[in-house]
Amino acid sequence: MLLHKAVSFPQCKTYADSGRCQARHGDAECVNCPQKHTKKAKRPRDVLPLASRSPGISLPAAASLLVTGGAADGDYADGASIEGRGGGPGGIDNTHLDDNTLTTAAVAGENHVRLVLPMNATSVSNIHFLAANAPLMPPPPHQQQAPPSRPFFSEKGHIRHESPASIVPSLLEFVNNSHTPFHATVEATRHLLSASFQQLSECGEWALHPGGCYFFTHNMSSVFAFAVGSKYVPGGGFHVVAAHTDSPCPKLKPVAHGSKEGDMSVQVHMYGTGMWQTWFDRDLSIAGRVLMRRKGHELTHELVRVRHPMLHTPTLPIRGDSWKSDLEAQLAPLLAIQIEAELTISCESESSLPVEKHGIHVYPANGSSHHPLLLQVLAEELECDVNEIADFDLGVYDTQPGTLGGVRNDFVFAGRLDNLASAYCALSALLDTCAEPSSLMDETSIYMVALFNSGKLVADSSQGAGPQAMLQTMTHVAQWSARDSDSEANVDQAMRRSFIVSADMVHGLHPSQVNTSGANEEVLLQPKLHHGLVMRHDTVHNHAADIVTSYLFREIAKWNCIPTQNYAVVRDLGCCLTINAIIAAGYGIRVVDCGLPQLSMHCVQEMCCADDLDAAFRHFRAFFEHFTAIDEHLRVD
Repeated sequence: MLLHKAVSFPQCKTYADSGRCQARHGDAECVNCPQKHTKKAKRPRDVLPLASRSPGISLPAAASLLVTGGAADGDYADGASIEGRGGGPGGIDNTHLDDNTLTTAAVAGENHVRLVLPMNATSVSNIHFLAANAPLMPPPPHQQQAPPSRPFFSEKGHIRHESPASIVPSLLEFVNNSHTPFHATVEATRHLLSASFQQLSECGEWALHPGGCYFFTHNMSSVFAFAVGSKYVPGGGFHVVAAHTDSPCPKLKPVAHGSKEGDMSVQVHMYGTGMWQTWFDRDLSIAGRVLMRRKGHELTHELVRVRHPMLHTPTLPIRGDSWKSDLEAQLAPLLAIQIEAELTISCESESSLPVEKHGIHVYPANGSSHHPLLLQVLAEELECDVNEIADFDLGVYDTQPGTLGGVRNDFVFAGRLDNLASAYCALSALLDTCAEPSSLMDETSIYMVALFNSGKLVADSSQGAGPQAMLQTMTHVAQWSARDSDSEANVDQAMRRSFIVSADMVHGLHPSQVNTSGANEEVLLQPKLHHGLVMRHDTVHNHAADIVTSYLFREIAKWNCIPTQNYAVVRDLGCCLTINAIIAAGYGIRVVDCGLPQLSMHCVQEMCCADDLDAAFRHFRAFFEHFTAIDEHLRVD
């Protein structure tokens, strides 16, 4: 029953003017007019047991109708009641209907049901249909909709229709905790362990099982996670999303001690190709990995992050680009005033001086290499003695956390979006896919995510051997699965059946380039924000993506209603290099190159679109869920 409360009015002016009561509140009752016994119906809030079909509204078989809004309480005409308090055959009181009320009737068995809706209500798109037991007559042929076109591949594992919650809040948390590739690896490990992935040792013996989920870390700067399909057989392929986790930043030199005119500074070198002018006048600090010398000459490593701003690089009082002449010297951030630093250090113990231990001359503080004050800060963060600090790998980061921005919160402002954004979207897609109990039940391949440091910045170092470590992992898993058969043939077959998505970031179209007279056509064809992942076609750097791999990846997005866009790299404009060329060289694995569009790439603070992040997550998840089905129908050598 609808609840009503009586509200007394001294007189009814509206009745005197129009001849009927027009009380403004839907739950009010006027006591001073002839219609005082007519109660106005409140807006329905529950599902109505209604089975109807009216002109212009096609109801599927066995459906009931739910009105979810579209009209305010005062939009219903006097006397219009959908509760059914006597009256017509269906229990609907139809004595007070007017021209502003739309009435539709239908027959369901022997019950005649009348639906009353306001003419100014929202369109029928706000009317949802729910399953019911009452059978309905099918719509006439001219109202029947044609079935949607089927993709060329089977609908094995049908797509999800619900809209998942946005991953942007969790992505911002991931970015704000991942100031270096080492911290990104720790964050990824935490997510994998919470999702019940089993951690393996890179140097240990592996015992894998179909349906199992595993991961391991490499040099604490890369992480590789994979899930084995329950029906995986030797020779099955790998479906991989790979991304790098490092970003351009100033890094401390091995000899970081700097002093001039009473100012103590930290000497840095430029890591990557950053927009270094954006690092001036920022609140900076340090983070990275510290090698510790423990008791018994045991060497361990610890991650450190100084949260408060301890460094600052002031802008030079010189106009123009003269700051580029000696970039490393001018970008060196200030640490302290030398006099103040000496006073602080003088109060400390002799732990910052070289000492003799067991007949071995140890230089724990590297006295001439680093500021004792800097070592003291690190020791306080690590809660250890300065003598225990053997060496470190530290980078400079901006202490300003990432956040949502824009009037409608449709932008993401954060540092290191290149390429932590793609890395987190890939990791979340794998975890979300494996969270479904049936996701691996009928799977014949292996899902894999490779996050490493890095394929494009330090590819020749052991730390940057991520792509090679990923391929070695694929080989190792394929050999283990084929241990009772011809392993070499099965490994080659697995590599040929594999598919790798190289995920990175790409330059988006800058607002100043839009509608610019005389603008280059290639410039206006650059990727746009809010348009989804970008399929890169790069003939400049001879990347391995071709029309087959690009089409398969786009078809997955099309099947799941995910936007994508294409971009052909132009030689004079350039584009961000990805890990694609390193992965494909010499292995012949199928690869597609994609990226998220962003602005302010390689700046201390970057920006991208929140919708593009969600689209990338959905795209990677659909790749894991549906690529096996689409690949089974491919007939290309």
